[in-house]
Amino acid sequence: MKKSSAITAGVAVVVGFLVSSDGLAAQRRVVVWSEGTAPKDVYPNDISGAVGEALKPLKDKGWEIVLAGIDQPNQGVSEELLSKTDVLMWWGHKRHDEVTDETVARIVKHVKERGMGFISLHSSHFAKPNKALMGTACTWGAYVVDCNVTLVVKDPNHPICKGVAKSFDLGLTERYSDPYAVPTPQAEPLECIYTHKDGHTEKARQGLCWTIGKGRMFYFQTGHETCKHYYEPNVQQILRNAVEWAAPQR
Repeated sequence: MKKSSAITAGVAVVVGFLVSSDGLAAQRRVVVWSEGTAPKDVYPNDISGAVGEALKPLKDKGWEIVLAGIDQPNQGVSEELLSKTDVLMWWGHKRHDEVTDETVARIVKHVKERGMGFISLHSSHFAKPNKALMGTACTWGAYVVDCNVTLVVKDPNHPICKGVAKSFDLGLTERYSDPYAVPTPQAEPLECIYTHKDGHTEKARQGLCWTIGKGRMFYFQTGHETCKHYYEPNVQQILRNAVEWAAPQR
């Protein structure tokens, strides 16, 4: 398998799998972007590295997987790269303010005008591209690491839920409590149940879908940087499904 890689100063590694494992030329591209701030003892190759590994089975379906980060030229998402990208997956947390207006404008243009899919992960609800696409504050009602979480498939017929267990536990997590200040989603295929230390529970939305201009957008709440959620097989299946769902139709 032919493979290209480059390491830029500070954080990011870009890896493009240029052919699928059966030797066929890649027909589609997903770019996985993260900012390089996840703890190394949890995610040695950052969030993008873990998510990129989770997406590897898509190579059999002709997907190229590219990892990108903020410290690369054009903040990892140049016009040239985006023009050939079907889906952009974004994880950010501490460096939202460093993302430039020019970067945001490029992303929004490709989603709205060209139909590029956009997948926003966990704390990326506050990422500039996410807020620009939503047009709202994108705030949650609470942010506290104090609960165990169980993910629940709310709509088993939705493509994002294909092959995912009806429910599965992810242990201690950061609780994002409703309400979530976003436009009414077209679908909510996933929800979660938070179990507090005193035993009481609360539900919250976990996966939300929209169409923004010509593009599809998915927000997935799971993915706090101190939790190993991106190594969980059901989470990985959700991510793969989401990429295929968000891609422009051909």
